[in-house]
Amino acid sequence: MKHYDEKQMQENILYLEALSEQYPNIQSAAAEMINLHAILDLPKGTEHFLSDIHGEHEAFRHILNNASGSIREKIDDLFSNTLTSEQRAELATLIYYPKEKLSVYKSEITDIEEWYRLTLIRLLAICRHISSKYTRSKVRKTLPKHYAYIIEELMFGDSGKKDRETYHENILHTIIEAGQADVFILSLCDTIKRLIVDKLHIVGDIFDRGARPDIVLDDLMMHHGVDIQWGNHDILWMGAASGSMACIAAALNNAFSYGNLDTIEVGYGISLRDLSLFAKDVYGGGNVERFMPKGPFADSPYTSNDPLLVADMHKAIAVILFKLEGQLVSRNPNFNMSDRRLLDKIDFENATVTVGEKKYPISDTFFPTVDHDYPYELTKTEKRVMEQLKNAFMASEKLKRHIDFLFAKGGMYKCCNNNLLLHGCIPMNKDGSFMEFDTGSCVLSGKALLDELEKIVRQGHSAPENSLERQKGNDYMWYLWCGKHSPLFGREKMCSFERFFIDDSETHTETRNHYYTLYHDEDACVKILKEFGLSENHGHIINGHVPVIRKKGESPIKANGKLIVIDGGFCRAYQDKTGTAGYTLVYNSYGMRIVTHEPFAGIDNAIKSNKDILSTTKVFDTSENRIRVAQTDDGQTIRNRIEGLSMLLCAYRNGVLKEQ
Repeated sequence: MKHYDEKQMQENILYLEALSEQYPNIQSAAAEMINLHAILDLPKGTEHFLSDIHGEHEAFRHILNNASGSIREKIDDLFSNTLTSEQRAELATLIYYPKEKLSVYKSEITDIEEWYRLTLIRLLAICRHISSKYTRSKVRKTLPKHYAYIIEELMFGDSGKKDRETYHENILHTIIEAGQADVFILSLCDTIKRLIVDKLHIVGDIFDRGARPDIVLDDLMMHHGVDIQWGNHDILWMGAASGSMACIAAALNNAFSYGNLDTIEVGYGISLRDLSLFAKDVYGGGNVERFMPKGPFADSPYTSNDPLLVADMHKAIAVILFKLEGQLVSRNPNFNMSDRRLLDKIDFENATVTVGEKKYPISDTFFPTVDHDYPYELTKTEKRVMEQLKNAFMASEKLKRHIDFLFAKGGMYKCCNNNLLLHGCIPMNKDGSFMEFDTGSCVLSGKALLDELEKIVRQGHSAPENSLERQKGNDYMWYLWCGKHSPLFGREKMCSFERFFIDDSETHTETRNHYYTLYHDEDACVKILKEFGLSENHGHIINGHVPVIRKKGESPIKANGKLIVIDGGFCRAYQDKTGTAGYTLVYNSYGMRIVTHEPFAGIDNAIKSNKDILSTTKVFDTSENRIRVAQTDDGQTIRNRIEGLSMLLCAYRNGVLKEQ
């Protein structure tokens, strides 16, 4: 044990006094040191990475439940010689959806007591198998409070001895006889899902496109170990909930684009009545063909009742959005986005609009709320509608809970176990240098830029409502959503106006930042890893945001394995284009593997037919020796803790502190 002189102990006396409250004597401090040293030698826990969920709550929940195939893998390890493939599939489905599956079994199985007994034995075997890399203390904390002792006895008791086996059989018999088998099965299934994944990383874009991002967030808030790297769709909703009218208009524009109002009206209880009345009155009867809903939700209950009304609302909010964006760009010249102010570039007489240096015919000149002399001013009615929407967004208790969670668990990026997790990009120039950005108070690039942007965003959420800090933070949340070379957006511009009103497709191009060319280059990725203080030999960049087009032969693994893109098609609207239903990443004590998923047929189908998501796995980074906790960030935290305890022991033994 390391020796500390009295000067070192006195310099740290406040820390030692605080530590002594938890470990009041030599025995308790020494016991904790022994425990922590033992933990360092355990295999590292499994990390699970997902990105670009985009509201696809059923597919997300299934992949969360099956841990990208990890649970079925453990079942096959244990039972491939004793259970058929069909029986193993049934067992897996039970673990994924225990409540639903139990109700099916109880109506179909004649000898339910024997089924209970066998099922409990199998679930206990799985628990025992996956808990081998954890301390009993950690496993105990995952167990339900009322039955923790009994389950622990069944999991860790010596089942090899006859007396012990009889003891276990008696416990199982009593559980079944007392009518508690369902409760135990539910508890064991939950324990398996909690133990199979130690850390869950969501690499951005929970919101938009899919039906219910609010359900995804409900599930995430129940998870024991989750962190989130904000995506541009997330930051948009964070801005909307913080009171940014531009973000509110953009979020609604996205919802109308996909005909998906469930999130707005059902998920968050936000009324669109004022907007619908305004839109019907002002835009009703006009040509709104380009504003009709698209994608798999175009035939949702909302749009099928009156798709023309949704299109009217879509055009109304789009025009409001272009006005608000014009105002925002004008008051933030450092955004360098004056080219996005297009309403004043419309020549209504000749039906053209100037984009850059070129004029293009415009497909629609019906802008009844645009004053030709003051095109970016909202009308009185538009102001009233937006005030109502702002109040509704900010008053939604459920939305507030979700956004508070995103701020608490999220950030612009995360460094974890030598991996850099970020949704979009590190803005870069063609020569591979980091692109500079003027924040208004300083010019920054690379890691320092992301740190400063996160600070500004947090002010936009927590600063007083009418303060300059709040306004600036709200504006920056909109910038991060769609701004020129925003780290979360990563493109020159978002061409919403052009797609609505200009037929010429050359105006629809959204040029990506040079990062998306450079991220194929190993040297460029090493430079980024070094910028964030990560190892060039063992580090990886884990990205979302840009779909991997498998149909075109694209691979999610780039730069000789230094960078992995795990977006690939959770969103159903993209699956025909990408050829997959998403990529996920699993990083366990043996190394990393990328998992490719096929489209999910739905939870009902999974429960009734035991149909899992078809997935293929590619192992691309294996460790020569099994990775231990000592080699992780948690390991460093534990070593720091051991050092503190070591100093505390020294303080007790030298009389610097008195034992209690």
